[in-house]
Amino acid sequence: MGKNNKNNDLPIFIKWLDFLEWLLPVTERFPKRVRFTFSDRLNSLALDVVEDLIEARYAKNKQEYLRRANLRLEKLRVLLRLSHRMHYLDYKRYEHAMRQINEVGKMLGGWMRQQTQ
Repeated sequence: MGKNNKNNDLPIFIKWLDFLEWLLPVTERFPKRVRFTFSDRLNSLALDVVEDLIEARYAKNKQEYLRRANLRLEKLRVLLRLSHRMHYLDYKRYEHAMRQINEVGKMLGGWMRQQTQ
């Protein structure tokens, strides 16, 4: 991603793009037999979160998009846990992914609380 654009972006958006830059190459290394099912599902969910964040940023009623992004984060957590249990993802990468998702989840929770005030 272009580092110059980061000045205008929301911190949560920057954080998620950084996570995507990490995740996409990691899922490419999954075993070939699951790459087109499991990897694609993980990547699709992660990319959908980007779309949710963009839509929330520009929407008048942000709550719907923020809730959707939050649900996708939970789905990602479950699929990443399963990918670790199936040995597609080593513990170090799993732990890194969980830390990043949880940090974004906290940012998202703050944004959601801000919208209800």
